[in-house]
Amino acid sequence: MADLPALVKCLVWDLDNTMWHGVLLEDPDVRLTDEIRTVISTLDSRGVLQSIASKNDYDLAWQRLEQLGLAEYFVVPKIGWGRKSDSVRQIAEHLRFALSTVAFIDDQPSERAEVVFHVPEVRCYTAEQAVLLTAMPEFSPDVVTVDARGRRQMYQASFRRDAAREGFAGPDEEFLRSLDLVMTIKRADGEDLSRVEELTLRTSQMNATGVHYPDTVLRGLLTDRGHEVLTVALTDRFGPHGAVGVMLLEYHPGVWHLKLLATSCRVVSFGAGAVILNWLIDQAARAGAHLAADFRPTSRNRMMDIAYRFAGFIEESCGCLSRLGPAVGRDDIQCLHLIAKRRDAPTTMRLVSPDLAAEGADQMAPAGSD
Repeated sequence: MADLPALVKCLVWDLDNTMWHGVLLEDPDVRLTDEIRTVISTLDSRGVLQSIASKNDYDLAWQRLEQLGLAEYFVVPKIGWGRKSDSVRQIAEHLRFALSTVAFIDDQPSERAEVVFHVPEVRCYTAEQAVLLTAMPEFSPDVVTVDARGRRQMYQASFRRDAAREGFAGPDEEFLRSLDLVMTIKRADGEDLSRVEELTLRTSQMNATGVHYPDTVLRGLLTDRGHEVLTVALTDRFGPHGAVGVMLLEYHPGVWHLKLLATSCRVVSFGAGAVILNWLIDQAARAGAHLAADFRPTSRNRMMDIAYRFAGFIEESCGCLSRLGPAVGRDDIQCLHLIAKRRDAPTTMRLVSPDLAAEGADQMAPAGSD
């Protein structure tokens, strides 16, 4: 267990004599205890997704879950007669979770052994441990963010969104317009900080530097007039995507320094990264400032590299970079540069954002022709 992640992202439940007392095919009035109901609702409120791997008749089992008021809590349930290890693997693949972040609970030792044999990364628990789960550290995040509390609803919205995409016959751009996407860029507040820190820790494919900014550092920057900590959220007609991006920007005379850009991988297909960068470039152009952006190439963030290059950032010498201080000279960080020019508003979503060019004008001076 020592090498496994501390937190479980999805708990997969067996039904008969695990979630409820009794065997459904023998007794249609199987009973659920208040203690198990509390475990399910508590894990949900902490952002732990829950699913089902049960050997049962699907229609009967789902009907009973609805009668008990529990059906809404479970995503991508697998109820049938196949191997439970296959069900657990399929759930993890559907959610795009590593097997090491998935847990399984079952009253039968043989079923737990079958899962351990075929998917040894999955943590297994006995039915007797069900009422103890909420006290275990792997089910107890230190901080429960706003996004975590709504994680199940966001995943359920994403499934409806995916189904709509599959049934849409037109081009991708038309589908995006049909979603009624709204991107909101705002200055972070205290409630946002835990999600901001989470993004810098967990996002690797769409993280420009991989630098982790702890809560204490970010909290100090909220009141620093020379910095902006900006969060990005996305919603559409199916529901919220939650917080999907964070930017850390530092103002210098004539140049804005983008020290961090991290976006969630789940919104890559919506073009979120390009919209964010184009908005920032347009703001800098209106303020008469150049843009500098820190970038550390890794084996995983090639997509972020492409996003920067496509937006126009290049490695070039400019006198404005001397104003950024010694951090730019670190060997493992590249400093990309761009002479900002006005950009058009996005055509696939509505953008709600602060006016950095106007509100921060007193902190900047026009860039020279370096």
